[in-house]
Amino acid sequence: MKRGAETKNQTAKRFVGRVTLILVFFALLATALLARAVQLQVLNKEFLNQQADTRHLRREKISAHRGTITDRNGEPLAISTPVDSVWANPRELAPAVDSVPKLARILNLDAQLLIRRITRSMDKEFLYVKRHLSPDQAADVMALKLPGINVQREYRRYYPAGEVTGHLVGFTNIDDEGQEGLELAFNHWLAGESGAKRVLKDRLGRSVENVESIRPARQGKDLRTSIDLRIQYLAYRTLKAAIQSYNAESGSIVVLDVQTGEVLAMVNQPTYNPNDRSQYSAERYRNRAITDIFEPGSSIKPLIIAAALESGDFRPSSIIDTAPGYVTVGAKRIEDSRNLGRVSLTTILARSSNVGVTKLAMLLQPDQLWQTMTRFGLGSLTSSGFPGESAGLLTHYNHWQPISQATLAYGYGVSVTPLQLTQAYAALGSGGRMFPVSLMALEQSNDGEQVIAPDTATAVRRMLEEVVRPGGTGTKAAVTGYRIAGKTGTAWKFAAGGYSEDKYISIFAGLAPASDPRLAAVVVIDEPSGELYYGSDVAAPVFADVMSESLRLLAVPPDALPARDPGSVMQAMSR
Repeated sequence: MKRGAETKNQTAKRFVGRVTLILVFFALLATALLARAVQLQVLNKEFLNQQADTRHLRREKISAHRGTITDRNGEPLAISTPVDSVWANPRELAPAVDSVPKLARILNLDAQLLIRRITRSMDKEFLYVKRHLSPDQAADVMALKLPGINVQREYRRYYPAGEVTGHLVGFTNIDDEGQEGLELAFNHWLAGESGAKRVLKDRLGRSVENVESIRPARQGKDLRTSIDLRIQYLAYRTLKAAIQSYNAESGSIVVLDVQTGEVLAMVNQPTYNPNDRSQYSAERYRNRAITDIFEPGSSIKPLIIAAALESGDFRPSSIIDTAPGYVTVGAKRIEDSRNLGRVSLTTILARSSNVGVTKLAMLLQPDQLWQTMTRFGLGSLTSSGFPGESAGLLTHYNHWQPISQATLAYGYGVSVTPLQLTQAYAALGSGGRMFPVSLMALEQSNDGEQVIAPDTATAVRRMLEEVVRPGGTGTKAAVTGYRIAGKTGTAWKFAAGGYSEDKYISIFAGLAPASDPRLAAVVVIDEPSGELYYGSDVAAPVFADVMSESLRLLAVPPDALPARDPGSVMQAMSR
């Protein structure tokens, strides 16, 4: 019995020892855990919070919405639409590289190429995978739940009018920065400023919560252009048809508001679609109406006539003897198609006499002729502010030879842009007042600059009406119901070794309605092929088509309605 009791006591002691040991162990463990908790929650709190923030808090860009470009009536020419861009943190994506082919399939990318891009960028934390996806595509990407794959909201530029306004509006690059046209010229106005925010992300890189706004995005400002999209469409359609009909190399049309200097339409052929980046080549997207220069041929003759009238020595009825149908200046013989004999300045313009206008120019002082040309804007940039605009070419009179003054009279040895020539004609239509060219819609018209006397401008305009009437060279520019003032031009193109005998530029420049001009327009067709190549046959009909519809769209009242028979009026009243 005694031995059994001792055994029980020993067993009890061992049990108590074990329990004590276990209790001590748990006590020490609890103490250790408590100490660790104190260390983490109190002593190392700031360090751990910093580490957590480093792993889960991210600074993200807030893209600014680029301003909208519209025509003068509010029709959109360039708008920004929201898109998503997929980017990756290569370090985080590396463990799931086996799933990259699934990502590549959704994005229509080469899987092996994408894997190589990721593995070569392991030292980076940001790598664009694909830019500008639709929201649906971005949602499919995020549904894969790949670590390190993120989506960033951006904006993509869209041009509703496409190639109709492509040359004028221009385009942006993939980062939404203006590269050409108005997008470039007014990039500072349109772009705005991106913002930034801090977001909380989970272990897969998905945004969980917006923590704070670091800097709000400043949205871009809208831009209201001077363009009337209705007239722009009309000019585009008419010019395209003409280029195809005459199998020409290229062409341009510019339409200006005579009373304000605003550009209502500006189109070129061939053109490009700014929505298709594969078409971005300088040959296609340059705005020929502003950047390309040409010798204006006979379309410059009204400016020579204006210089003669400004001298005070000539009137529209002044006579110039063009017999025997040619004139020799130095070694060059300048000819008319036939001998017109003694003709007035009005007839010289109406019949486009090279001999007559040459003799007239040679009677003027070189400085006087040059000053008139410069006041009309030749040899100077307009105020359009368009990137890459050309100033044309007008040599100073100190460098002229007699032949220089002679050839200037009928448009050779001087170069202009279609926009410059349109501005010069607009000055004739506004009573001799030159308004700055504006590609922006104006709330209030500029006063302009008086470059020639109002009487001179009126006289030249009336003389230009004879060009379009029967017997003149520009009859195909006539518009039913309206008086038209304008001038044809046909110029040989310069080639290596001299002027080509089979390549021409066809031109028509004019005003409508002639009684009180509202519109000035210039049509330039480069290298028309076939039997028809004169400005009177190729460019004049294009002018007529554009003016006819434009005047109707602007509700400009006709100034050449046919006279009514008094007898028929009385008969109608008696009924």
